Amino acid sequence: MAPTETNKPAPPRHIAIIMDGNGRWAKQRGLPRTAGHAAGAESFRRIANYCRTLGVEYLTVYAFSTENWKRSADEVAGIMRLLRRYLEEALQDMEKNKVCFRFFGDLSKLSPELQKLCRDAESRSTDYDVQVNFCLNYGGRDEIVQAARRFAQDVAAGNRQPEELTEEILSDYLYSAGVPDPELIIRPSGEKRTSNFLLWQSAYSEYVFMNVLWPDFSPSDLDEAIAEYHRRNRRFGGT
Repeated sequence: MAPTETNKPAPPRHIAIIMDGNGRWAKQRGLPRTAGHAAGAESFRRIANYCRTLGVEYLTVYAFSTENWKRSADEVAGIMRLLRRYLEEALQDMEKNKVCFRFFGDLSKLSPELQKLCRDAESRSTDYDVQVNFCLNYGGRDEIVQAARRFAQDVAAGNRQPEELTEEILSDYLYSAGVPDPELIIRPSGEKRTSNFLLWQSAYSEYVFMNVLWPDFSPSDLDEAIAEYHRRNRRFGGT
């Protein structure tokens, strides 16, 4: 049972979500997978707006992984069309919605049009109520490899020394540089795996797995995940 409005616990500062289950949602209804992604996009709008009302400062969502390119060309194209449409609408309404955007991942494989929309969204973002981080063409292992390469390049250029490397310095080379690690990571759909999502940042995150497909994920589900987070004893390796 979700908490009532009067006793609802304060949310974590940073919530991350693996938006999973769009395809199964569509299959259950005899619809094409693209219909599931469209329903998932509406669920994202609903949850992003709700996070703003709760006071969540950062929302990070797994929009498209480095492995998702293996899906059919039609499905990939459908996902990209949805993302393009969302960004076009968001650019028109950024001031009204008070949401700023950032993108984690290798955007170079996206179409030039979509890359420009991503850059425009980031450049027009200001210090609004909530920052939404889209993990787009993103993989946690790839992110760490890219960070290591950038550090090595700085070493080769004489800007760094190998012995300077610390966890904090490596974090500055990640896509998420400057963003606090998520306290809570939610995976709907009933699956119980991390799927290469925020591997570095999730070292001490609390995972909540839920048996609801992403298009059906509601504000009350988010309330329940936050309530479960507050039931956990976060010791960070201590006693």
